[in-house]
Amino acid sequence: MITTDPYPDNVKNPAILSGKGVTKRFGGLTAVDGVDFELFENEILGLIGPNGAGKTTLFHLIAGVHRPDRGAIIFRGKEITGLRPDSICQLGIGRTFQITKPFLQMSTIENVMVGAYFGSRPRRRLKQCRARAEEILEHLGLIDKLRTPAAQLTLVERKRLEFARALATEPRLLLLDEVIAGLNPTETMELVEFIKQIRHNGVSILMIEHVMRAVMGLSDRVIVLQYGQKIAEGNPEQIVSNPEVVKAYLGGTVHALSK
Repeated sequence: MITTDPYPDNVKNPAILSGKGVTKRFGGLTAVDGVDFELFENEILGLIGPNGAGKTTLFHLIAGVHRPDRGAIIFRGKEITGLRPDSICQLGIGRTFQITKPFLQMSTIENVMVGAYFGSRPRRRLKQCRARAEEILEHLGLIDKLRTPAAQLTLVERKRLEFARALATEPRLLLLDEVIAGLNPTETMELVEFIKQIRHNGVSILMIEHVMRAVMGLSDRVIVLQYGQKIAEGNPEQIVSNPEVVKAYLGGTVHALSK
């Protein structure tokens, strides 16, 4: 692994999330292989790598979908290794999925209310959940779709709904799995600004993204995975100029990574 100083001057806060030697095997395939990582309070950490590098598997391990075969995951000083997804959500970790998973027969606002009801805060009255859901849908430009069944939403609208449900859980840490992919330039710019606002409001973010211009523009630091292993870590400038990263990720030139 290329060693650089990965921590920018503006990252002085304690780690909200860390992993040590995190490993996950599926039969003879090691999808995540001894990965160490830290995400600091109020930081945006990008996670990149070619398809099959282990990025989403690492998300699943953090969120409790899979249990690591080895290693430990710590969130806010508490080991969460192997906890169930609902328990991890209630501790304050929200996530989106690369393939959207709404409750198709429920309305947009009902989907978001589910997140508000079962999130990190104690269960609230439905009136409070609805008010929170409306606030989030307004910010994400879906307020005119609040009564529309999720099955009738476009792909872009479903991606926004996925984001809205995660935010409704009141996370301290948000795992974003390719929320920008598939958006046009205007939609991308709007969502980038919204992600910045979320961080400004005190939410730490770990994001997987293949839109390099977005992930490099948003991230304080970037971790690069290849074949389940961490091959580099650093600030965006260090990553885009790292020949090993460029070769692993694109097999091309440094210029290509900034697109």
